[in-house]
Amino acid sequence: MKLIRPFNALRPKPELAARVAAPPYDVLNREEAFEMATGNDVSFLRINKPEIDVDTSIDVYDSRVYERGAHNLQKFIEQGIMQRDAHNCFYVYKQVMGKHAQVGLVAAASVAAYEQDLIKKHEFTRPDKEDDRVNHINTLSAQVGPVFLTYRAKPEIDALIDSVTATKPEYDFVADDGNQHVFWVVSDQALVAKIQEAFDKVDCLYVADGHHRSAAAQRVKDLRKNANASHTGDESYNFFSTVIFPDNQMQILDYNRVVKDLNGLEVDEFLTKIQSSFKVKESSAGAVKPAHERQFTMFLEDKWYVLDAIEGLWDDSDPVGSLDMSILQRNLFQPLLGIEDQRRDKRIDFVGGIRGLGALEKRVKSGECKVAFAIYPTSIKSLMAIADAGEVMPPKSTWFEPKLKSGLFVHMLD
Repeated sequence: MKLIRPFNALRPKPELAARVAAPPYDVLNREEAFEMATGNDVSFLRINKPEIDVDTSIDVYDSRVYERGAHNLQKFIEQGIMQRDAHNCFYVYKQVMGKHAQVGLVAAASVAAYEQDLIKKHEFTRPDKEDDRVNHINTLSAQVGPVFLTYRAKPEIDALIDSVTATKPEYDFVADDGNQHVFWVVSDQALVAKIQEAFDKVDCLYVADGHHRSAAAQRVKDLRKNANASHTGDESYNFFSTVIFPDNQMQILDYNRVVKDLNGLEVDEFLTKIQSSFKVKESSAGAVKPAHERQFTMFLEDKWYVLDAIEGLWDDSDPVGSLDMSILQRNLFQPLLGIEDQRRDKRIDFVGGIRGLGALEKRVKSGECKVAFAIYPTSIKSLMAIADAGEVMPPKSTWFEPKLKSGLFVHMLD
């Protein structure tokens, strides 16, 4: 089965690309998106966060929000802000964040391959978040947010991608976040065929980021298939928008935790109980990140501590149970802090590593939270092992950077 295919993307004019490109829909709240888009009529936030263009009294999940997104997308097309490629193409998307660079292939991935677990998952999804993306995709007849996929790197694919990046790009700009975004259009059909042939030899792909978007694409496919008496399997709704990066270019940052209270324990009592599973010492260097797997750092009562998990708390043959986050949950969060389910417990919150240790200190010093934990980043190897085993990672285990920009390409559902 083919995992991917080329498609004819809807894209901004080159001179507008930097102004159109916007953060993913799920990294900004309504107020932040409104502020960012103010003064920029061509910001893609008007399409992937259309609640900024309706009255604030209207709920973000109201049908009028999705209808406004469809209206704005049509306006972008009518005004020539975004134009559709005449032929099916692949695209290459390079991101540079500081010293880190990653180059991925933009393609339409097969929903059928996703259903057959040839595009592998590692997270559970929430029905309400799925519903939101289903309504957005179905109302706009477009997938505006790509799913972030990865695969085990292959030299022959690297060589093909290198041949593209040696040419002049279609877009090349530095965004407000300081990251560089470079984009190439692969319209030469001979090269398109070579890329297709190379990816046909890839055994499977892995969802790195975008589980709700991919699950929503599957649901939209089912909705449209059931409404189409002439369904063939070749319609655009049978595919979803992706950017596919080799595993050796992936950058995963830490995904940290803050907890609102100590579950009734006094500070000294809490520190004593931790020592049954962790070697605990106060950090002489102040704020510090974990140096390796099985090590955690903790901010409590204006002090940083280093916590090293004691040998024997995990089984290396268990890809989920041996994860740092599983060790912390099983030996500290659940027995000491009473947190049974991190997805549902309102006493715990998650802070992406991109925000730094200062964000953890701020949440604790403000009194909003009592304790914070910094966690060593999960490896891409662990992610793949868990997906291969058909298992699920603990919630919020990975934070990928840099984030894909929305608006550089759209997969239309014709």
